[in-house]
Amino acid sequence: MKKLITAGLTVFALSLPSWASAQDLTIYSGRGEALVGQVIKQFEQETGLKVDVRYGGTSELATLLLEEGDKSPADVFWAQDGGALGAVNAVFVELPAAVNEGVLPVFRNADNKWVSTSGRTRTLVYSKDRVKPEDLPASIKDLANEKYKGRVGFAPTNGSFQAFLTAFRVAEGDDAVREWLKGLVANDAKKYRNNGTQLEAIANGEIDFGLVNNYYLGRYLANDSKFPVAQTGFGKGDVGNLVNVAGIGVVSASDNKEGAQRFIEYLLSPAAQQYITTQGNEYPVISGVIQNPTLPPIAEVLENAPAVDINKLTDLEGTLALLREAGLL
Repeated sequence: MKKLITAGLTVFALSLPSWASAQDLTIYSGRGEALVGQVIKQFEQETGLKVDVRYGGTSELATLLLEEGDKSPADVFWAQDGGALGAVNAVFVELPAAVNEGVLPVFRNADNKWVSTSGRTRTLVYSKDRVKPEDLPASIKDLANEKYKGRVGFAPTNGSFQAFLTAFRVAEGDDAVREWLKGLVANDAKKYRNNGTQLEAIANGEIDFGLVNNYYLGRYLANDSKFPVAQTGFGKGDVGNLVNVAGIGVVSASDNKEGAQRFIEYLLSPAAQQYITTQGNEYPVISGVIQNPTLPPIAEVLENAPAVDINKLTDLEGTLALLREAGLL
């Protein structure tokens, strides 16, 4: 395994035993190409397996998988959140028991129908220039208050935001989520298409606060150390501090389940996990991997997280219904 030094971090080039197969592997990826394209390319180079990738929104691809059923061309579905994985549980084959046994318990899928590939947290990003310490909300629910009118951005079509809403529903019920969404709309919260556009909107002065996954800010700071955005969490146990996962499952309609299994094994290898945390600013899901030093320790993150089991984030359709009701989809 080759060792490189990049931006002060030790990066391990992915290097695994080669496999050969004449059969292509088709991946439905809710993870963006900019985030995972290099990992997939490296897998192709190491294995000789040709990969076809369909990129799209996680919830969009989850819906497509359910519509396609046993006619789906997908071999694997790589989603950016546990909620979407749970929503399509029925289209996955059960994985070998050993696959999830190596995953840290907090990230493990109880049904062994999918497996986590990385961990992440929901965070509050804010303007370094316009937000004072006393302006920071104690709870994500505070963002619907008059104090934050016109200052907040969010991405209702984003899969991770939708998974957060599903967790909110699990923790406090549909009525609480419905009222919060209505409050955001009434408070002139601004809609964005994804996490990155919220960060850019804060930097450009459009908004002061945004709701994103933890790993985005690190990527902006890597390109510009003076990027005028910071991030934080909410009070201990607040649902806004949700710890979620990206994960993957083998589609039952797959005609290349062997190749699909190999891709999953590849993503859970120490080399791939080191790449994901070092380059992607996410948390590894196996032990023995050096955590990215720019991230808060996972123990600290879990201490502040809400008591929500990621295995219960299965009702994506119920969450989408609430978003439609609020006029956000």
